[in-house]
Amino acid sequence: MTINPIARDRYRLVLFGIYLSWWVVLAINPWYRQDWLLENVLVFVLVPFAVAVHRRLSNRAISALFVFLALHALGAHYTYAEVPYDVWSEALFGRSINSLLGLERNHFDRLVHFLYGLLITPTAIELIDSRVTQRGAWRYLLPFTFMASHAAIYEVFEWFAAEWFGGDLGVAYLGTQGDVWDAQKDSALAILGALITVVVVRMRADVLARRRVQDGPGPNQG
Repeated sequence: MTINPIARDRYRLVLFGIYLSWWVVLAINPWYRQDWLLENVLVFVLVPFAVAVHRRLSNRAISALFVFLALHALGAHYTYAEVPYDVWSEALFGRSINSLLGLERNHFDRLVHFLYGLLITPTAIELIDSRVTQRGAWRYLLPFTFMASHAAIYEVFEWFAAEWFGGDLGVAYLGTQGDVWDAQKDSALAILGALITVVVVRMRADVLARRRVQDGPGPNQG
């Protein structure tokens, strides 16, 4: 299916406008300004990059980026360890999410690490496909290992930043909440998200390719 370039660009401009408005609102009075600045290093890199390469990306990948960045902005505003989703849940539904699921800590950071793998991977796949020819298992392994390496590198960056700044800022940025295995769990969730997306995207592409072969050339082809 061919997408009208005007409609495509309009859709992306609307998403960018919504995200920018959301980001500005959450930037006005964050709970911890220094942590907010650290968290937004990712935004200051990723958003300009996405704008630069957006014509090589599908609307599906752009939409996934939008969702991830919107949630990241929320985490940066409150600090990831203090996003009050339980307060919102009780106000809306009369039940705490943590009590319902038997959780003892704030798991917003775990969710966003998982979504990093799930929602950033479509962009990685499409950019890699635009530059590198892959066959067989490499179509799965290359984007998966690319994203898995990012999950590990980000945890190293967090450790370095926490050591560099130290004090309350370092603790707020790490957001371990007393879990000595926090970095490993965060990496594992990001890797799991990436694995799910790689398998779904590649299997979907394989199914569509087989369907095209079975259907044969169109009436004006062959």
